[in-house]
Amino acid sequence: MAPGPAGEHQLHYTYEEPLNIESLIAMTPQGQGGGGSMLSTVIMFGLIILIFYFMILRPQQKKQKERSKLLESLQKGDKIITVGGMHGTIVGLEEKTVVVQISDDVKVKFERSAISTITRGNELIGKTGS
Repeated sequence: MAPGPAGEHQLHYTYEEPLNIESLIAMTPQGQGGGGSMLSTVIMFGLIILIFYFMILRPQQKKQKERSKLLESLQKGDKIITVGGMHGTIVGLEEKTVVVQISDDVKVKFERSAISTITRGNELIGKTGS
Protein backbone atom coordinates (compact mmCIF):
# COMPACT_ATOMS: atom_id res chain seq x y z
CA MET A 1 0.00 0.00 0.00
CA ALA A 2 1.31 3.39 -0.91
CA PRO A 3 0.48 6.45 1.14
CA GLY A 4 -1.90 8.76 -0.69
CA PRO A 5 -2.88 12.38 -0.12
CA ALA A 6 -3.66 13.31 3.48
CA GLY A 7 -2.16 10.09 4.85
CA GLU A 8 -4.63 7.78 3.14
CA HIS A 9 -3.37 4.49 1.82
CA GLN A 10 -4.24 3.39 -1.67
CA LEU A 11 -4.23 -0.20 -2.84
CA HIS A 12 -2.51 -1.05 -6.10
CA TYR A 13 -3.41 -4.28 -7.84
CA THR A 14 -1.42 -5.85 -10.60
CA TYR A 15 -2.88 -8.27 -13.11
CA GLU A 16 -1.28 -11.75 -13.16
CA GLU A 17 -1.94 -14.26 -15.88
CA PRO A 18 -3.41 -17.58 -14.77
CA LEU A 19 -1.03 -20.55 -14.73
CA ASN A 20 -0.95 -22.60 -17.88
CA ILE A 21 1.28 -25.43 -19.04
CA GLU A 22 3.82 -23.14 -20.68
CA SER A 23 4.30 -21.10 -17.53
CA LEU A 24 4.63 -24.28 -15.45
CA ILE A 25 7.29 -25.61 -17.79
CA ALA A 26 9.10 -22.29 -17.59
CA MET A 27 9.11 -22.56 -13.77
CA THR A 28 10.85 -25.97 -13.69
CA PRO A 29 14.47 -25.83 -12.56
CA GLN A 30 16.92 -25.60 -15.40
CA GLY A 31 20.31 -27.21 -15.63
CA GLN A 32 21.71 -30.19 -13.74
CA GLY A 33 19.47 -29.90 -10.66
CA GLY A 34 16.23 -30.82 -12.47
CA GLY A 35 17.55 -33.94 -14.21
CA GLY A 36 19.02 -35.43 -11.05
CA SER A 37 15.76 -34.99 -9.22
CA MET A 38 13.85 -36.77 -11.98
CA LEU A 39 16.35 -39.62 -12.04
CA SER A 40 16.13 -40.15 -8.29
CA THR A 41 12.32 -40.20 -8.52
CA VAL A 42 12.41 -42.85 -11.25
CA ILE A 43 14.88 -44.94 -9.23
CA MET A 44 12.68 -44.63 -6.13
CA PHE A 45 9.57 -45.80 -8.01
CA GLY A 46 11.57 -48.67 -9.53
CA LEU A 47 12.70 -49.81 -6.09
CA ILE A 48 9.15 -49.62 -4.75
CA ILE A 49 7.89 -51.75 -7.64
CA LEU A 50 10.66 -54.34 -7.07
CA ILE A 51 9.93 -54.52 -3.35
CA PHE A 52 6.21 -54.90 -4.08
CA TYR A 53 6.95 -57.71 -6.54
CA PHE A 54 9.28 -59.70 -4.29
CA MET A 55 7.33 -59.16 -1.06
CA ILE A 56 3.76 -59.63 -2.32
CA LEU A 57 3.33 -60.88 -5.88
CA ARG A 58 6.04 -63.54 -6.10
CA PRO A 59 5.13 -65.39 -2.86
CA GLN A 60 1.46 -65.33 -3.87
CA GLN A 61 2.26 -66.80 -7.30
CA LYS A 62 4.42 -69.48 -5.66
CA LYS A 63 1.66 -70.42 -3.21
CA GLN A 64 -0.91 -70.54 -6.05
CA LYS A 65 1.37 -72.82 -8.12
CA GLU A 66 1.84 -75.19 -5.13
CA ARG A 67 -1.93 -75.26 -4.56
CA SER A 68 -2.73 -76.14 -8.18
CA LYS A 69 0.00 -78.83 -8.17
CA LEU A 70 -1.47 -80.31 -4.98
CA LEU A 71 -5.01 -80.31 -6.39
CA GLU A 72 -3.78 -82.00 -9.58
CA SER A 73 -2.20 -84.79 -7.51
CA LEU A 74 -5.55 -85.92 -6.05
CA GLN A 75 -6.18 -89.67 -6.25
CA LYS A 76 -9.08 -92.00 -5.59
CA GLY A 77 -9.06 -93.00 -1.94
CA ASP A 78 -7.63 -89.71 -0.66
CA LYS A 79 -9.44 -88.39 2.39
CA ILE A 80 -10.29 -84.70 2.12
CA ILE A 81 -11.79 -81.87 4.10
CA THR A 82 -13.56 -79.16 2.12
CA VAL A 83 -13.44 -75.46 2.94
CA GLY A 84 -16.99 -75.86 4.28
CA GLY A 85 -15.85 -78.55 6.73
CA MET A 86 -17.24 -81.60 4.92
CA HIS A 87 -15.14 -84.77 5.44
CA GLY A 88 -15.08 -87.53 2.86
CA THR A 89 -13.16 -89.89 0.61
CA ILE A 90 -12.57 -89.29 -3.10
CA VAL A 91 -14.29 -91.94 -5.24
CA GLY A 92 -14.22 -90.20 -8.61
CA LEU A 93 -12.11 -87.58 -10.40
CA GLU A 94 -13.01 -85.28 -13.25
CA GLU A 95 -11.13 -82.35 -14.77
CA LYS A 96 -12.45 -79.64 -12.44
CA THR A 97 -14.52 -81.65 -9.96
CA VAL A 98 -14.21 -84.59 -7.60
CA VAL A 99 -16.86 -87.02 -6.41
CA VAL A 100 -16.61 -87.46 -2.65
CA GLN A 101 -18.25 -90.20 -0.61
CA ILE A 102 -19.30 -88.69 2.71
CA SER A 103 -21.28 -91.68 4.02
CA ASP A 104 -22.48 -95.07 2.83
CA ASP A 105 -24.42 -94.57 -0.42
CA VAL A 106 -23.97 -90.76 -0.21
CA LYS A 107 -21.75 -89.24 -2.89
CA VAL A 108 -21.39 -85.53 -3.52
CA LYS A 109 -19.65 -83.67 -6.34
CA PHE A 110 -17.32 -80.78 -5.33
CA GLU A 111 -15.15 -78.38 -7.24
CA ARG A 112 -11.44 -79.11 -6.76
CA SER A 113 -11.01 -75.55 -5.51
CA ALA A 114 -13.32 -76.39 -2.56
CA ILE A 115 -10.77 -78.82 -1.09
CA SER A 116 -8.92 -77.56 1.96
CA THR A 117 -6.97 -80.54 3.34
CA ILE A 118 -5.79 -83.80 1.75
CA THR A 119 -4.62 -86.95 3.57
CA ARG A 120 -3.49 -90.28 2.13
CA GLY A 121 -3.72 -93.07 4.66
CA ASN A 122 -2.53 -91.43 7.88
CA GLU A 123 -0.16 -88.99 6.12
CA LEU A 124 -1.13 -85.33 5.64
CA ILE A 125 -0.44 -84.55 1.96
CA GLY A 126 -1.21 -80.86 2.17
CA LYS A 127 -3.38 -77.98 3.18
CA THR A 128 -4.44 -75.81 0.29
CA GLY A 129 -5.86 -72.95 2.38
CA SER A 130 -3.90 -70.07 3.90
